[in-house]
Amino acid sequence: MTGPLYRLGGFCARHAVVVFGIWILIAIGISLGATATGRPTSDDTTIPGSDSTAATDLLEQKLPSQANGSVPIVVEATTGKLTEGANQTAVQNTVKELKANQYVRSLVNPLSKQGKSSLAEHQTLGIISLNLTLGSGDLDDEAAESVFDATAPASDAGLEVSAGGYLGGQLSSPSTRLSEIVGIVAAMIVLVFVLGTVMSMVMPIATALVGVFSGLGLIGVLGAALVVPSIAPTLAIMLGLGVGVDYSLFIVSRYRALFDGGMDYKEAVARAVATSGGAVLFAGSTVVISLLCLFFGGIPQVQELGYSAAIAVAVVIVASLTMLPAGLSLLGPRINALRVRRHVPEEGEIDPDHPNGWARWAQGIGRHPLIAAVAGILVLLVLALPVTQINLGAQDNGQMPTSTTIRQSYDALTKGFGVGYNGPLLVAVDVKPPAQNDQKSLNQLNAQEQQQQQQAQQQTEQLTEQYTEQLVDEGVPQDQAQEQAQQEATQQVEAQGPSQSQQQQTQQQKDFLKSPESDPRLVKLQNKISKAPDVDAVSEADLNNAGTAAAFSAIPKSAPSAERTQALVEVLRDEVIPKALKGTQMIAYVGGTTAGNIDLAKKIGEELPLVILIIVGLSYLLLTLAFRTMVVPALAAAMNLLAVAAAYGILVAIFQKGWGVELLGLDHAVPIVSFVPLMMFAILFGLSTDYTVFLLTRVSEENELHGDHRRAIVSGLGRAIRVIIAAASIMILVFSSFIISGDPTVKQFGVGLAAAVAVDAIIVTLVLPALMLLVGKATWYLPGPIERHMPRLGIEGEEYFNNRDAESGSAGPAPEPEGPEPAEPEPEPRPAA
Repeated sequence: MTGPLYRLGGFCARHAVVVFGIWILIAIGISLGATATGRPTSDDTTIPGSDSTAATDLLEQKLPSQANGSVPIVVEATTGKLTEGANQTAVQNTVKELKANQYVRSLVNPLSKQGKSSLAEHQTLGIISLNLTLGSGDLDDEAAESVFDATAPASDAGLEVSAGGYLGGQLSSPSTRLSEIVGIVAAMIVLVFVLGTVMSMVMPIATALVGVFSGLGLIGVLGAALVVPSIAPTLAIMLGLGVGVDYSLFIVSRYRALFDGGMDYKEAVARAVATSGGAVLFAGSTVVISLLCLFFGGIPQVQELGYSAAIAVAVVIVASLTMLPAGLSLLGPRINALRVRRHVPEEGEIDPDHPNGWARWAQGIGRHPLIAAVAGILVLLVLALPVTQINLGAQDNGQMPTSTTIRQSYDALTKGFGVGYNGPLLVAVDVKPPAQNDQKSLNQLNAQEQQQQQQAQQQTEQLTEQYTEQLVDEGVPQDQAQEQAQQEATQQVEAQGPSQSQQQQTQQQKDFLKSPESDPRLVKLQNKISKAPDVDAVSEADLNNAGTAAAFSAIPKSAPSAERTQALVEVLRDEVIPKALKGTQMIAYVGGTTAGNIDLAKKIGEELPLVILIIVGLSYLLLTLAFRTMVVPALAAAMNLLAVAAAYGILVAIFQKGWGVELLGLDHAVPIVSFVPLMMFAILFGLSTDYTVFLLTRVSEENELHGDHRRAIVSGLGRAIRVIIAAASIMILVFSSFIISGDPTVKQFGVGLAAAVAVDAIIVTLVLPALMLLVGKATWYLPGPIERHMPRLGIEGEEYFNNRDAESGSAGPAPEPEGPEPAEPEPEPRPAA
């Protein structure tokens, strides 16, 4: 691929204004197109074969009004009660506005008889439970804002209004703008320090920004046709900025080495794209492939995150190979303007007699490889220890910023009803045969009521007779005495009988027993679930007209993200429900958002080993093809697995165990969001290839040039380490900047990816070279039969330019129709990265 990349670099250098302008127009055009589509996102947690998805499918088919579950609108009075005066009027007007909203299918008014359980005991807080026409996968910002705007009567009256559930989640996406600014500024500072001039920093930053904007725009446009999770744009920004600046740094470093060595700037651009650009294309493609390998997990939400991130990285790669060379050509010799530090020898110019600090580091590893390897591996093992206690879960909305409506809803529900009301479990029942009313219990109740009436009648007659005799003895006429006695007896019996409220309860019970919701099988199921450990309450069942499907909610006593809630879901599914439905044909599923997140975590835990195996295998194959050795890719794969374990261990220690979690702006420990480790693995394995490729190309060049294994590793590391450390520092700073985001999941990505890159830098600059030295010449082992049939990739194309220069009869570049032609052949310094 060296030849095509060389011609591409030359074309971009010669037509710099056109190429650069096209990229600006592309970024603007795609961004405008994405804005026109509304940049739709979806957080649908469909997991094929799971209980939660089966519940949703059942209800969508037979009971659509309950398929999406309910979302709470929490209304709280700051003064007085909701049941009094202006507060009551405001709630009733809000209910009226919500009923009229096109996205609200039905609701429960907390001030109605039906919704009395939705009114807190102190009557200052209530829940308007909404059933929306749109599920979590279809609700967009416009629809969510439309629903929430309908609560204006309550907020205008001075009530505090907040939204929970997936409606609140859609309305509560903390901005990452500050994180982006901090990350960009940090990258600019590192670039200026590493490259030495302000102008050399401009193009890497510009390329990364244009690439990110274009990638985000493309993701936004595709969101109209494909499913894009809400966190995907943030992840795309993190990756786009990180890899965009990194890839640009590799190419600019090679360009500076060529240009400072006396090569014409347009030819230097073309050769930088052909050499370091080849490494960028190879490493970047590995990142894209690793992300696309998430498809093999069979989890829709993870697949969607994978291809969204892959799109962002692919766009940045194309920008690095086209827009960056055009920008370097526009700068020309001015790239060395605004120098901020003295000249530091670029890679390939290391003086062995006077090595700089990084070269001395490489020589130290060369002298003590065993100590370096053992020390590095021990550090990684210590960092990885907490990973044995990892527990995958869902995002804790109780850790969202207090300015978000979902956090306000979370706190209000916890205060008024209990923390479990933030994550109700939806129980969906497939009723076979169709439900029928409990006629037996109704008959018993009627018989009991009739018997009570007969007893009352008998008691009245006895008392009437007794009182009549007394009155007659007192001289009252017989007729008058009998009438008066009957009145007194009737009043006495009625006073001893059931009260008006008891009569109302009996009538309500009779009405219930006349309905199919009283089916004994359903009642038994609800009773068993209500008595399960950690269940706070169970709602009334909602049955479809045919009586073939029912749904009700079970409220846990613990938070949605708590391990107790996860255990409760397992107990309900494995023990309580099977026992309650034993001997019947009915089937019940535990679904809803909370159960869906639990199913997602379980599915990811099951599929993670397969995805890891596929990504590691592909990484091994690609590195074997690139460097024609079976040993180094094996070492790299083993070390990368250890790096992943170390990064996971850091995540567990900080977030799950809570070690220093307050420093990140969180109140307490939170579970590891289920898809974070899987995404981290794909991203890390791809990114680690960047630094591995950059190191191994230098080592391979030195090995082919001198044939000395030890010298090749030490010299290659000395040449590459400064750029690797700079690139890793940029990645770490960019990823770390997202820790200041208010979203706990984004914080986990920021910490996890920053830690992963830092660990990977330790491996590439310490452990991997030391292991290669210990292995010796066997590092380059490749069986003969495999070597004879293996294609030569030539990532950075040294052989291409050596052959080309030899054919031209000079060490300078041979004239080509597509490329710049120097006026006079000049000795060309050896290209370096």
